[in-house]
Amino acid sequence: MNPDKRRRFDEQFEWVLERMPPLVHDLIERVPLHVEDYPSADVMARTGVRYIDQLCGLYTGIPIGSKSVWHSATLPDVVTIYREGILSAAADDVGRIATGRLREQIRITILHELAHHHGLGEHELRSLGYG
Repeated sequence: MNPDKRRRFDEQFEWVLERMPPLVHDLIERVPLHVEDYPSADVMARTGVRYIDQLCGLYTGIPIGSKSVWHSATLPDVVTIYREGILSAAADDVGRIATGRLREQIRITILHELAHHHGLGEHELRSLGYG
């Protein structure tokens, strides 16, 4: 990814995070956010994604309502945010990315993936406007 594009994204990502409510920051303490340019080939294969800019984020872990003592040896919960996917989702028909639209897409993606940690599925998130 172009360093200027990455820097712009990261600046807007930090701007959005700074304005998230305290409850979201508390959750991020337990479910860390990782930011990558795009998903790995393994993630793309597991999710069925064909292009690196199709996936905005990914929750990896066991939702709160599904956890039990039998899951104690599993990997920790993590949310991964993908720059290329969010930039693509924020672009207009000719590829321009307005700052407001980028910020909104980042916010939606963070909340969408954290909602998976709480057990919400894609259908529920779409009905709430976070699909």
